[in-house]
Amino acid sequence: MRMKARLVAADVRQLAAACRAEAERGGFVVTIVIVDDGAQLLHLERLDARPLTVDVALAKARTAVMTHRPSGAWQDRVKDAPNLMALDLLPLRGALPLMYQGDCVGAIGVSGATAEEDELVAQAGVAVLATFKIDV
Repeated sequence: MRMKARLVAADVRQLAAACRAEAERGGFVVTIVIVDDGAQLLHLERLDARPLTVDVALAKARTAVMTHRPSGAWQDRVKDAPNLMALDLLPLRGALPLMYQGDCVGAIGVSGATAEEDELVAQAGVAVLATFKIDV
């Protein structure tokens, strides 16, 4: 049997805090979503963003976690193969998978600013994940 790391509440709080700090530093009005490896919601924080950003951030995060790729990686691929939309992807930049020791343990999705700014906020959380160590 193979053991796999998973996000716990304390991890999610650290990831969310890093994302929130980056959003505040940049003055971005966004929604931040963190999902687990099964695309289930672990955290949602709406920083005065429009209501629609909640659904968009969640869809971006689900795209990233289910494909183990940044949600924006699908933008160009969908242009060449529109049938990929049948996979229920949201091919917009702004979500990054949370890869830990070769496993996808979740994803961070952000919506509300420009695509580049959304991804910058998500990247702040990914950077924190790189500092984690597994407790055995």
